[in-house]
Amino acid sequence: MPLFPPPILVTQRAPAPPWSLSATKCLCSRLLELESRWRRGALGPHPLLLTVEDPAACVGSGGATLNALLVAAEHLSARAGCTVVTADVLREARILILHMGRDFPFDDCSRAFTCLPVEDPDAPAEALTCNLDSLLGTMTHQLCRGSPPGVWVCSTDMLLTVPLAAEIHWEGFQGTKVISVPGSVSYARNHGVYLTDQQGFVRDIIYQGPEARIQECAGPDGKVPLVCGVVFFASETAEQLLATHVIPPLDACTYLGLDSGAQTIQLSLFFDIVLCMADGVTEEDFVTGRTREVGSGHAKGAAALRSARSVLWKALHAIPLSMACIPDGCYDYMTMSASDHIHNLTLRTSSANALPFRKQPQLLEDGCSVTNSLLEGAVRVEPGSVLQHCHLQGPLQIGSGCLLTGLDVSSSPALQRCRLRDVVLQGHAIRLRDVLRQVFTLTGRNDDWKAGTYLNVPWAEFFHRTGIREGDIWGSEVPRRSRCLLNARLFPVLHAAEPLGVQDVLWFLGSQEGEGLGRWRASWRMSWEQLLMCLDQEAELASRRALFFRQAQGKLRRVLLEHKDCSLLPLIRTAVSEGYQEAVLSTLDQVASVAADPGVAARALACIADVLGCMAKGDGGLRSGPAANREWAPAFQQLERGDIAEGVKALAIERRKWLGRPALLVRAARHYEGAEQILIRQAVMSACRFIGVGREEPPPVGHWVLVECPARIDVSGGWSDTPPITYEHGGAVVDIAILVDGRRPIGARARRIAEPELRLVSASGALEGEVVLELVCQDLEDLQDYCQPHAPGALLKAAFICTQIVTLASQKPLQAQLLECSGGGFEVHSWSSLPHGSGLGTSSILAGAVMAALYRAAGKSANAESLIHAVLHLEQVLTTGGGWQDQVGGLVPGIKIGRSKALLPLKVEVEQIPQKKCMAPGCEPLAVRRMMDALQPYVYGQSLAGAGGGGFLYILTKEPSQKVFIQQILANTEGLGNFSIHTVEVDTAGFSLQLVGSDPKARGDTGNERAQPVT
Repeated sequence: MPLFPPPILVTQRAPAPPWSLSATKCLCSRLLELESRWRRGALGPHPLLLTVEDPAACVGSGGATLNALLVAAEHLSARAGCTVVTADVLREARILILHMGRDFPFDDCSRAFTCLPVEDPDAPAEALTCNLDSLLGTMTHQLCRGSPPGVWVCSTDMLLTVPLAAEIHWEGFQGTKVISVPGSVSYARNHGVYLTDQQGFVRDIIYQGPEARIQECAGPDGKVPLVCGVVFFASETAEQLLATHVIPPLDACTYLGLDSGAQTIQLSLFFDIVLCMADGVTEEDFVTGRTREVGSGHAKGAAALRSARSVLWKALHAIPLSMACIPDGCYDYMTMSASDHIHNLTLRTSSANALPFRKQPQLLEDGCSVTNSLLEGAVRVEPGSVLQHCHLQGPLQIGSGCLLTGLDVSSSPALQRCRLRDVVLQGHAIRLRDVLRQVFTLTGRNDDWKAGTYLNVPWAEFFHRTGIREGDIWGSEVPRRSRCLLNARLFPVLHAAEPLGVQDVLWFLGSQEGEGLGRWRASWRMSWEQLLMCLDQEAELASRRALFFRQAQGKLRRVLLEHKDCSLLPLIRTAVSEGYQEAVLSTLDQVASVAADPGVAARALACIADVLGCMAKGDGGLRSGPAANREWAPAFQQLERGDIAEGVKALAIERRKWLGRPALLVRAARHYEGAEQILIRQAVMSACRFIGVGREEPPPVGHWVLVECPARIDVSGGWSDTPPITYEHGGAVVDIAILVDGRRPIGARARRIAEPELRLVSASGALEGEVVLELVCQDLEDLQDYCQPHAPGALLKAAFICTQIVTLASQKPLQAQLLECSGGGFEVHSWSSLPHGSGLGTSSILAGAVMAALYRAAGKSANAESLIHAVLHLEQVLTTGGGWQDQVGGLVPGIKIGRSKALLPLKVEVEQIPQKKCMAPGCEPLAVRRMMDALQPYVYGQSLAGAGGGGFLYILTKEPSQKVFIQQILANTEGLGNFSIHTVEVDTAGFSLQLVGSDPKARGDTGNERAQPVT
C-alpha cells in the first residue's frame, strides 16, 4: 500500500526570474512527470501532487522545506474546508517533500531525472528508471514502511540504496529521525556525519570536519554514519516547525514573507533546522553559527540569521533527534565530476550495484552502459563509457571514459570520423524566445569546472592546438581570476549562413587546420552558465519519451516476431498512459500482417486487445463477453479464409469506429480477442500434420468397435499444455492414467449400419444417475451446429467431420456421402461414468475414444500419437479450445510426461516414466480445507484434479487399502456434505480398442463372441 496518499511535494531550489517562461515550464514539466508516474501506478491511488517553487534563489534547503510545508498545509486546510492555514491538518497527513533544482551539468533535467541503467522487473508499467523513481521506491518500500504520520524530506542530489530487509523501530516514536548509512572516514571528509550517543540520539552534526573529529563518530567497524539527505519529522514536530513560518525573520523563507516584503534569508535543513535539536550543541554555538560564517560578512544578514536560529532553538531544541543507520545502505552524492558520474552509471560503485532493481543494464561491452538509446548498425561502446538518450548509426566506435547524451541520428556521420575517449558530448534542447534549437557541448571527463583545464588539458594547450584565443571566449568584463569553463563562451548556437551540428564542437579535439575555426568564430556562442538559463526541460523530457517509444516499437516487433518469452503488457500500459497508443497499434497491425505463422499474428491481436482495454481505463465493463457483432464479421471471414493480412487490415478499419468511449473500446477489445481465437485455432490445427491414418479392413456391418479409456490425474505442469502457452513457451505435463473403482470409466463404441444416416447416443454420469441423449442425423443441416459446444451431440458431430467421414462443404447430401464412403451409415455411442466437472480429463479423453472408434469402424487406423493430435484438431473445430494433457493422460498408459516445444507446427511428444508407486484412494466432490486437514496425517500428498481444481481430490495414503479407514475419518468430520470415495490404481494398458461383434453389451473379456484386440 502506498505510504503517501496526500501529498507528495517537489521543491525547486533555484528558481528562474519571475518573468522567465522557463520557470513555469520547469515546474509544469516536473508536475507532468509526477502525474505520469501516478498514471503508471507508482504513487498510489489518489495523491496530492504539488510542485512548489522556492520563493527566492537563496532560501537554502531549510527555507525550501519550510515553504513547501506551508504550501502543503494550505492545500490540506483548503481540502478540510478551513479558511486559514491550520496545523491540525498535519496530524494524520503523510507528506513527502522532494528537493530538486541544483543545476547538474550531465543531465539537463536535473539529478532527479537522471536516468539510471536499471529496470524494475516488478513494475506494472515499463518505463525509464530515473533517480527520482529509485528514491521513491526506496522511500516507499524501505524507509517509510511502518512510520507514523508526519513529514519526510528527501534530497534528490544523491544515489541512495537501502536493502529490502531494512528495519527502523517506529513504535511510540516522537520527534525527528535522520536516516544515515555507513561510510568511510575518507569519504566523510567532504560530507556530513552524525555524532550520536549509545541510545542513537544525535549529539552533533559534523560537516567537512578534521579527521580526528570525524573519527569520534566511527563505530566498531571503523565506518561513520553519513548525512544522506533524508529526515523525518513526526506530525507534532512538523506542526511546531510550521508554526515558525509566521515569526520574523523565518517568514522570509516562505512566499508569504516574500510577498510581504521581507528580506530573504538562507537556511540549511540539516545545519540550521535539524542541528538545533542535537542535544550536544549549545545555544550559543548554534546561534552564533559555529558551523559556518554567519551572513558571509554582511552585518544585516548576519543579524537576521542569528535571529532566525534563535527562533528555531526556542521552538525545536526540546524535540528529541534520533538516528537510524541502515547497516547495508549505500550513499553517493552526485558530484559535478564527470568521472564520478560515469563511474556511477557503469555500475562500478557499491551504490549502483545495490540499487533496488534487479535487472542488469543493456551492456555492449562489459563495463559500459547504454540507456534509452537506439543503436543501428555496428556501434561499439568500450568499457567505462555511457550512452543515454542517443539515436546513432554505425559503423562507429566510442572509446572508454565517454559520456554521450542527447545525440540524434544526424550526429552519426561526424562521430564516424572521430574517435572519442574521455570526453562528455551532449546535445541540449534550448529555447531562445519562442525558437527551439539543439546545441552541442563538449567537455573532458577530468575537467574541473572552476579550474584551468578544458578537454583534460590546460587551457594553454587547448588554445595552441585549436587556434582559439583567450579573448574569443572571455570578454574583458570577466576578471582573469574568474575565468573558467563555466563562463567560457565555447559552444556555437547560431550561424548566419549555415546549420550547426555536433561537428562544430568535435573539431576541438583536432587542430586548427580546416574550416572549423572559421565557422566557430563566425557563430554566436554561449557559455555553460548562459546555456543553463535557456534549457527547455519540457522539450528534453518529450524527446526522451519519443525515443523511448520508438525503441518500444522495435521491442514489440522483436518480442513478437522472434517468439520471445516477455510480457508486453507493462509496455502497453505505459504507451497508453503517455498517449502513444496509436503508434503502438500501428506497429501491432504491421506485425500481425507480416507474421509468418498464425501464432505470432494471434499474439499481436491479443496485444491490440490489451491496448484497447487500457485505453478504456477500467471503465466500459468487463473484457469477457460476446464477440459476434456483424460489423466485425467481414474481418473475421478474412481470417477464417487464412488471409491474415487482409483480415488485420479490415480489423483496423473497423477499430477506428469504436474508439469514442470506454464501452466501445471494451467491446472492440472483445472482438480482437475473438479474432485472436480464430488464429489460435489455426495455429493449433497445425498439429494435423502429425495425424497419421492408415487403412484397415472395416468390420462387418453391425459389428461394434469398442474403445475404453482410463481417466487421468495431472501431477504437475497443468495449463502449460493449453494454447497459446503451449506453442509460445512450450509445455510439459506429468499425467497418470488411472482406473476408477477398477474400471476404465470413459468409452465409446461405433458400428456401420445399413441405413445411410448417423445415429448418435451419448450417456454420462452413471455415478449421479445416467443421462442419455439420442439423435438421428439424415441431412447435412443436422450437423451444422457441430461448432456449438452446448448443442446436442456436438462432440459426436464434430468427430464425424474431423475423421472426414462427412464433409460439410461438399455439394453431395449426407446420405450420398455415407453410401459412397461406407456403403451405409454409422451408429456411435459414448459414455462416461464420472460426474460432470470431475477434473479427470473426461471430455478430451472421450473425444479420443470416439475418434478411435470411428476411425476403426470406417476402415482406418490411428495410433495414440495420431489420436492425441486429432483431439487437438477436434476441440478447435468444436470451438472449446483446450490443450493436450487430458488425451495424453487417458490414451497413453501409466505415468508419463507430455511435452511440446515453443514453436509451430504444434507437436506433442510423450515419454513414459517407469512406474514405482501405486496411487491410493481419491475423494469427491468439494475441495475444502477441513477435508484436507482431516486427511493430512494419513497421506503423503493430496491435490485437486484438473487444471483448475475439479470435482475430485486425489490422495496418496501412507498405508495401502485405506478406503474404509478414510470413509470413517471423513464421516466424523463436520461440514463436508455429501461425498463418495473411489479406489484408484494406475492403468498400465492405456486405451483399449476391440471388435466385440454385434452384441452392444459385450466386452473383451465376456460375452458369447470372443473379443478381437486391434493394434
